Amino acid sequence: MPRYIAFLRGINLGRRRIKMDALRAVFEKLPVTDVATYIASGNVLFTSTARSATVWQDTIAAHLENELGYAVNTIVRTRAELTALVAQAPLGELFCDQPHASTQVTLFAAPVTSEIVTKLDGFRTTTDAFAVVDRELYWRCATKLTASTVWKDTKINPHHFPTGTTRNLQTLQKLAELYPA
Repeated sequence: MPRYIAFLRGINLGRRRIKMDALRAVFEKLPVTDVATYIASGNVLFTSTARSATVWQDTIAAHLENELGYAVNTIVRTRAELTALVAQAPLGELFCDQPHASTQVTLFAAPVTSEIVTKLDGFRTTTDAFAVVDRELYWRCATKLTASTVWKDTKINPHHFPTGTTRNLQTLQKLAELYPA
């Protein structure tokens, strides 16, 4: 049976607090099995006979809103998709000599449009680089994220982009290692 990973946006930020045991219990009300969570930032793994990650995005989002009382943007990837997006990390060696360099990956519900790619070109700096592959945006930052002008720039506000959620590449690598395809 297919194994999926649901990435939930905004879980355990602000007032949206939920223990991972409680989140797992909410997921177990769905027609899924083998539910597991990884760290308290809204990463939920599950198995299902359904063969569509897209259907799961909508189903889980509606279920969470009903159960939790607030909307939760949900992005779902298969294990194979997760493994592939980790393996292709296109900016891996950039800024490797910088002690605070990191890669953030934004997973979108739909493919990234050419308009967004054009918009991202305007955000490039000497310490920030971007690459887009299908439904993922890779952001490689040479400094601490909070020191980046991109981080501080309200123009890159998530509201300007399609539904998505961001994870550190290291978190995605760990998920891929723990739950290989």
